[in-house]
Amino acid sequence: MSTVGTQSEIQVDRKNGKRAWNGPPFAASPFVKACGPAASLMFFAVVGLATAQLATGQLATAQLATGQLATGQLATGQDEWLTWGHDPERTGSNPDEKILNKDNVSQLDVRWTAQISTVAKGYVLSTMTAPLVATVNSPQGTATRVFVVGSDNTVFAIDAVTGKIVWQKANPNPLTEPKKGDYRCPNTQNATPVIDKASGIIYVSTSDGKLRGFSVVDGEDRIPPTKFTDPFARNWSLNLIDGVVYSPTARGCLGLQSHFTGLDLNDPARHPLEYYTNTGITSGAWGRGGLVRGPNGILAQTADGPYDPAAGKFGNSVVALTPKNFRLQDTFTPANWEYLNKTDLDLGSGNPVVFRFQKWTLAAVVGKESVIYLLDANHIGGADHHTPLYTSPRWGNDEAKLHDRGIWGITTWEDPQGRRWIYAPMLGPPSRDAPKFQRSYGATDQGSTMAFEVRVDTSTGKPTLAPVWISREMHAPEPPTVANGVVYVLLSGKTSDESRGVIQAPAGVNPNAALYALDAETGKELYSSGKLITSFTHFNEPVVSGGQVYICTWDGKIYAFGLKK
Repeated sequence: MSTVGTQSEIQVDRKNGKRAWNGPPFAASPFVKACGPAASLMFFAVVGLATAQLATGQLATAQLATGQLATGQLATGQDEWLTWGHDPERTGSNPDEKILNKDNVSQLDVRWTAQISTVAKGYVLSTMTAPLVATVNSPQGTATRVFVVGSDNTVFAIDAVTGKIVWQKANPNPLTEPKKGDYRCPNTQNATPVIDKASGIIYVSTSDGKLRGFSVVDGEDRIPPTKFTDPFARNWSLNLIDGVVYSPTARGCLGLQSHFTGLDLNDPARHPLEYYTNTGITSGAWGRGGLVRGPNGILAQTADGPYDPAAGKFGNSVVALTPKNFRLQDTFTPANWEYLNKTDLDLGSGNPVVFRFQKWTLAAVVGKESVIYLLDANHIGGADHHTPLYTSPRWGNDEAKLHDRGIWGITTWEDPQGRRWIYAPMLGPPSRDAPKFQRSYGATDQGSTMAFEVRVDTSTGKPTLAPVWISREMHAPEPPTVANGVVYVLLSGKTSDESRGVIQAPAGVNPNAALYALDAETGKELYSSGKLITSFTHFNEPVVSGGQVYICTWDGKIYAFGLKK
């Protein structure tokens, strides 16, 4: 059951929440179990045969417990944000935003704040996920809702106009934690959910290892709790691609082997498919965006770990997999992978961002080393699996520091003139040897946002990056988002060391989060929230939709910034 219109804590019916699978026996439908040979990736897969084929481009709809389909619960043609990074390619840009622009964004103000009931804990750096936004056909008419999931598994739906919590759904974990959590492995829910536009269902990964699906209208169950990940695993943002929900598990929490998970919603047995990038806990994909849609399947970039293709080990690599059955298509591994392993400057700090540029579909990839790669998303590694289309200079992290330095995610945007941009949040100063930007706005020792234009190198005929602008100084910027010519940058307020109390923030630095709006073409500051936000944030993103900007903070608040009345 869900609670509508109240913020009180609630209990739910757990009759379907047992750890054992309650669906039909596997013998009731054919399945395939494939084990790769030594010369291929090591993976294990069990796939139930789907009973219906999808029409081209159609998203899957989840079956109800009664076998009926959920329909007609989301309004159509609206400005929304249904998944981390806005879309399955994780571009971080919203092409449908038409209200906020360069001319009026200076008039932003806090329209409302909402306080969720999830209790903030010192060792849990993310009290809630990044927000999602969807337009809902409710009994009272069309309405826009903001959705977040607390670290205690509670799902909240908030009215985008008033900030009132319309409904909330508690999903308490009945299992006992095997060991006490810490900041790296807090044993809590972590993955930003995903909304299926076609069925009106929000899919949520909870800390008991289950995948749950709820009506966006009222929070009622739309699928039974289904085995998805390991209990208390550290898995990352969900992605919904052609009826399959994907998420990676990483960081080796509780000694769990790093792997990818996919659950086909049209499989009657709903048995998760798993793919392993290594034989141990390393080589996971812990970038915030998780698994990403490429032109031919799924892309992911992995963390530190052994690189041995013959043994199925792909540390510090980008892997391309077929959808649904997780078969290896291609790989890219930087030539200096041994250095990345030695210094812990892994690619795992980010996720691929996929976009069109002229004749190519490109995947932009970056890690803590701060070297940006442009890959042909159809042939990511070249003939030798080590050759990108373009390798940038090192843009930061000269100290080769494993945390609080470098680039931990990127964003892309195509402007109205058809120019393609890449935006990168830099922790710490730019590299001493990096090329100069055309525009700059003072010293950036604490950090900055960098902007590059994707162009064609006339000497090679291949894509390249031109440094266009570097922002004003920014302490601990998160990956930005872009909409209607404006770059929105959320400063987390604290680095990972500062948020855990290991060190103090530098003198004069605001220890709380701050929102900035910059001109996407010049980097000029258009807006700053100053000290309006009263807590820090961690691994989040500013979400821009329908003329408002939403951010979440550690103290359990959601802020909605909109134009002053």
